Order: sequence, then structure tokens, then C-alpha cells
Amino acid sequence: MVALWSMLAGMAQAQELSGLARVEVGRSQITDTRGGGIELRLGLTQGVPYRVYTLEAPERLVLDFREVDWRGVTQEALLNADAVEGLRFGGVRPGWSRMVVDLAGPLAIETVEMVLEDSTGAADLTVALSAVSAERFAEVSGAPYDPRWDLPPVSGMAKVTALPGEGPLRVMLDPGHGGIDPGAERDGYNEKELMLSFALELKETLLRSGGFEVMLTRDEDRFVSLERRVALAHEQGAHVFISLHADALAAGQAHGATVHLLSDSASDAASAKLAERHDRDDILSGVDLTGQDDVVADVLLDLARQETKPRAKRLAEAMVEGIRATGAPMNKRPLRHAGFSVLKAADIPSVLLEVGFMSSPRDLENLTNRQWRISVAAGIRDALRTWAREDAALSQLVRQ
Repeated sequence: MVALWSMLAGMAQAQELSGLARVEVGRSQITDTRGGGIELRLGLTQGVPYRVYTLEAPERLVLDFREVDWRGVTQEALLNADAVEGLRFGGVRPGWSRMVVDLAGPLAIETVEMVLEDSTGAADLTVALSAVSAERFAEVSGAPYDPRWDLPPVSGMAKVTALPGEGPLRVMLDPGHGGIDPGAERDGYNEKELMLSFALELKETLLRSGGFEVMLTRDEDRFVSLERRVALAHEQGAHVFISLHADALAAGQAHGATVHLLSDSASDAASAKLAERHDRDDILSGVDLTGQDDVVADVLLDLARQETKPRAKRLAEAMVEGIRATGAPMNKRPLRHAGFSVLKAADIPSVLLEVGFMSSPRDLENLTNRQWRISVAAGIRDALRTWAREDAALSQLVRQ
């Protein structure tokens, strides 16, 4: 594992670096080197703290920076290496940026150096990688832990949220993708922007109707990991969690709205592919999704899910009926199951709503129509009201 925190943190303090560094395209390039390696050079208008490491499955190089301005930077301008399959960059969390270099094979970090120009403060970052065996790559790869970056360790059980019916229904809306991860893209539109717009419209609809408190996992174009999205729902004491998506799949698999529930096994091939794609987005953005639950925690989580599972099913059924009542097109099998990581909150009823599919011309036309989205938002509001009333009534029976 290679991580360059301590050197840069100290350098940042010594240099008192501040402001937003800009990537200068003319001084930046990724090129092949002898022996099947690569060299990455980034010219920055000033030095910034950073860290560099590699990750497996698939092989990739990850560079995290204290926020960088990427305007004017394109993959075509930087990439000139056969040993690299792709390149992504953008915001990954507030105040931080990330570049992910998709490697064509196992390449280990050989040297990392940032050189500062004394007179201007400009910086040149150079990362050299050389070809290694798959076994060696696995040995040296992994996301480094640092308390300034990673989530704090879980201590104790998450707080238990109040039951709906005892006050406003607290709804966590989760606009899919964001930042470095655009999601599906079609005809000049991308999923991350459409779902953020829809989430903000849905939030306004719920707040105007009264009886709701609404939070968002993101309210701007930034990347939020799957783990963090679930953690935010717990931190805010959400009663329900709704993840919003508009993906793209092969013709014949993707038309109309679908509501997904968590399951260990997918109910169909399309659902399995969607779950793989959504979780893959987190992996490709450099996030390690490996679970850390011990045996006792697993038992406690399973017990919590026994109560949450039927509540989530009723929520999904209400969502299907609420959206159908607006006249919006529904998939012929609107209720499905798959192993979406973002739905794994054990104690919060959670659903993933594919509002439509950008691969369907009809759905894309609807998704880009603000009035259509507002109509669907009203259907979701009605569904939440119906579910909350039923859930509150059933909870009274459980208490007695």
C-alpha cells in the first residue's frame, strides 16, 4: 500500500498552502514508459496536500487532492498511454478532489514526487508506475486509513429513530451519483444532474405539503460514497430512505419506473445488472466497500432487518401505487429485488427508485420534463402519506 499523507501534510503546514489549485493542461500528461509502465505528470498552479495509492478489482491508480480546479481538463488532453484504459476526475467530497486512472494491467507505484517552484509556488507532481505480477499488485494495493479522510469507526448501536406518526415523517432523499461519478449519460444529459434536480423538486413538494422533514445525501454536484449515504440517514434519524436513479440498460430491459428492495439474490437479470452497476460506481471512484461487521453485529443487524423488511415492502408497494396513480409509465414488473449496498440500513425502511431509464427515448423525454417530474413527486408524496398512516397503525398493534 502506498499513501503519501505525512510528507504533504507537513509540507502544507510549512508552506501555508491555501486557495484552489488549478491543473495546467500544458504541463500535464500520462504517458507509457519502458517495460509496460506509465508516468503521470500533473502541473498545478500551487502545491496541495495529496495521497496516492492503487486499488484492485479492477486495477486502478487513485490520487486524492485537497480540492483542485479541473476546468478545461479532458481525458483526451491528458491521456497518451496504451497501459491506461480510462481516466476520471472531479469532486469526491467537500473540499477534496479525486483522479482515478484505470489501468490496463497490474502496475505498482514506483516513485512519487511533488516539486515546488520557490518563486511562484507552482507544483509538478510526478507518479511513476511499473509493471508487476498480479500477486505483487495485490500486496501493495489498498485504500489507506486516515482519520482526516475516512469515516470514524462505529461505536455502539445506532440511535433508534422515532416511529412515523409521532411527528413529521423524516425522509432522506438520495440523488444517485454525483461529482466524479456522472451515472448514465444520454443525448447531453447525465443521471447525476437529473436526479439532483428531481430530488430538490421532490423535497419542495414534500415540504410545501406539510408533515415532512426532508434531508438530502447531497444537495450539489459532489461524490458521496454508498457507505456515507447510509450513515447520513442514521445521523439525521431518517424514518425512510429513498435512493433516486435513472439508469441505462439494454433495450427490452428498461422501460418505466421500477422500485427495488434489498435482497441477497436479484429477482431478475436486469436488477442484478443494476445492483452491480450502482455498487461498481463506488468501486470505480476509489472507495473500498469491504464490510467489517463481526459475528455479534451481524446477528443484531439480522434481527433489526426482520422488523424492517416488511415495512420496506409496504413502502415499495405504496410507491408503486402512488406513481402509477399519476399516469406515469411503470415497468411491467415495477417491484423488484437486488443487493443494492445503498439499501442496507438495517433499521430504516429503504427503497431504490428508478424513476425511468435514460436508455428509453420515452423515459428520457419524461425525465427531462420538469412538469412530469413534479407530477411524479406528487405521487411519491401521496405514497409516503399512505405508508406512514399504515405503518403508524401497525406499530400500535406491535406495541400492544
